Amino acid sequence: MNKIMEKNLKSATMETVAVIHTVEKEKPGTVAMVYVEKDWSDYKKAEYAFMETTSIKMGWWNSPNVVPMFDDKDTVRSTKFGDHVLIGNTKYEYNEKFIGGLKEI
Repeated sequence: MNKIMEKNLKSATMETVAVIHTVEKEKPGTVAMVYVEKDWSDYKKAEYAFMETTSIKMGWWNSPNVVPMFDDKDTVRSTKFGDHVLIGNTKYEYNEKFIGGLKEI
């Protein structure tokens, strides 16, 4: 399947959530849009977005389910506790102090 067809299929069957890096930044910034299943709970969507924007074996921006939102010449750190995710109109903070590691803000 070519990239255009794959993108169109994802757009029709999935939704995107925004990952916003806030920790150690003067100004928060959206670093990625992550494709997630529409029927997942917000918790599962947020958990998946966190996992997809964390580098383990490769740079997270190389994932086929991630649309990087930064300049190609840059690299961006992995998502960590304190960063945010926007799902629809609801923003959550990743934080190990909250039950399940996520809190609506």
